[in-house]
Amino acid sequence: MGYDIKLNSFYICVKDIDRAIDFYEKILKQKASKIFPNFVISGIRFCMYDYQKINDTVVFGDNCLPSFEVNDIEDFIKKLSELNVSIIMPLTKIGNNWVLEFKDTEGNDIEVYSKWYPLENGPVKDYNFY
Repeated sequence: MGYDIKLNSFYICVKDIDRAIDFYEKILKQKASKIFPNFVISGIRFCMYDYQKINDTVVFGDNCLPSFEVNDIEDFIKKLSELNVSIIMPLTKIGNNWVLEFKDTEGNDIEVYSKWYPLENGPVKDYNFY
């Protein structure tokens, strides 16, 4: 079957969420979503990650996490295996999604997710991207 892929969203870490929201609302000329602060730009969500809220550790300057959505997460994992890519966060069900992270060839962390489905049933037919 293979997989289709599109860039869906990316995150930047922020030290002060309120300051960041204020700044980007002015720059982007739009209001941020308040539940999970993000802006939609040409169909791509630009998200603010409040790492301090969950006691995460961040090295600034290297903190953008691109997030790709795939329609067949298992097929994508096979591709990562073929390319000998290290998965740094194993496939995990988070909310209504399957999520994993891997390191690219440059050392960047990349997130890939798919809408949740029982893996034993195979991928969703007629998958609709978010």
